[in-house]
Amino acid sequence: MVTTLRIDKLLTCILLFGSMAGCATNPVTGRSELAFVGESTEIAIGQQQYRPSQQSQGGLYLADPSLSRYVSEVGARLAAVSDRSLPYEFVVLNESTPNAWALPGGKIAVNRGLLLALNNEAELAAVLGHEIVHSAARHGAQAMQRGTLLQGAILATSIAADDSEYADYIVGAAQLSSQLIHMRYGRDKELESDKFGIEYMVRAGYDPGAAVTLQETFARMSETKDPGWLAGLFSSHPPSLTRLEANRNHVANLESRPDLEIGKERYEQHLAYLLSVSEAYRAFDRSQFLLSEDKPESALKALTRAQEIEPREARFYGAMGDIYRQLEKFEDAYDAYKRALELDNGYYQYYLGRGLNSAQTGELSAAETDLKKSNELLPTATATTALGNLALKNGRPGEAKGYYRTAMQAGGNIGQTAKVSFIKLDLPDNPGAYISVHPRIVNGYLGATLINQSGIDVSDVRVKFTVNLADQSRSKIVSLKSLQRSSALNSGWRMNQSDDLRNVTVKTISASI
Repeated sequence: MVTTLRIDKLLTCILLFGSMAGCATNPVTGRSELAFVGESTEIAIGQQQYRPSQQSQGGLYLADPSLSRYVSEVGARLAAVSDRSLPYEFVVLNESTPNAWALPGGKIAVNRGLLLALNNEAELAAVLGHEIVHSAARHGAQAMQRGTLLQGAILATSIAADDSEYADYIVGAAQLSSQLIHMRYGRDKELESDKFGIEYMVRAGYDPGAAVTLQETFARMSETKDPGWLAGLFSSHPPSLTRLEANRNHVANLESRPDLEIGKERYEQHLAYLLSVSEAYRAFDRSQFLLSEDKPESALKALTRAQEIEPREARFYGAMGDIYRQLEKFEDAYDAYKRALELDNGYYQYYLGRGLNSAQTGELSAAETDLKKSNELLPTATATTALGNLALKNGRPGEAKGYYRTAMQAGGNIGQTAKVSFIKLDLPDNPGAYISVHPRIVNGYLGATLINQSGIDVSDVRVKFTVNLADQSRSKIVSLKSLQRSSALNSGWRMNQSDDLRNVTVKTISASI
């Protein structure tokens, strides 16, 4: 695992190079600003975080490929008139929560759920134009310069190959993608993205009034306190009357042009299929709520209804597999995951579910293959811990320790579970790292206080006392049957209170779990 010292050295180098870069002109605003994060770093971060960001947000929407192509075409039309040439990409994510986001370097996504809330192509252009400005105006890079994400971003760009020295941070890098897409830019950046996004709309031939109607919709939705909007778009792009009024004023000051498009019919045409099966996704969302209420059978019924309406949606089958696995109906779970992967073989969750299912049925080789594939798509503590368990079962404790060490970076129960598993393997090899020993003289005898820092009960602790006096050295090993939090140990050697403990060495040489 990379040491903190190595990371600090890397950060220092980056900051030194950044300070050499000095000032730069923002390509969108024209303002002079410090540029610690260079364009090549921006692009690298975006490219490397784009896939994990997609995976963590429901994966790609594949049931209607023409819709994704359409969104990409609208995005490309806006990108072509932006103030900065970047490798822009646009995808539709298979997620009902209304949201859109941009990574540094021009990597942009819009959720299926947000598309259903828009009224026309010009409103879609307002959304994409706003996100393009976030990338083009370096808003994400500026946040990293402020130090909020710099360390994680540098680590992420270092993960370019399986043999990278930063490979142990792969779970942390996946967490970085979540930080990037949920970043709150602040009111000034939101107003800036609105303003220049409107200018891009006009350059691309769209009616800028759609940016106003879009903000009006957002303002209405914010008043309803809808949890989907609050958890999605509004968490990172909070609407406000200030933004609405700013958009109105900016549009009012633009020259009126009759050739600018709204694109209502074209938008409805491309959204027709998704609208026709929207009840299926409502049933899916309902199944997830029912599952959270511990009603798996009712959730299965909702998923069955969703599949009847839209049989081409992989997420319905993947969710069904998760429920069957929870109910220990492993054959049904396997069949559901298989069908999900037939429909979409690029989403991590189906490999993860099938891998966990195979592990529970004793098919260890198949489980390992699927869990590794899951981690290739999105490194998760769940898959990594499961791979550690498999390695341990197959007699590879060293490999298991590596997996647990990676997974224990995660928070919550899964991270804690991995930490305990790691300590159980590592403590017998490195007892001194977990059991501290402090020599002391009590009632004329040399002893020691042992403190167990592992959080796990330990047994068969062996401590070596060494005393160096008058150029002579003598050693003795004393055992302790069990150790919970702390304990006192007596060497049996007499010593005077005046004797110098600097001549005494005490260390833990072995322990068991």
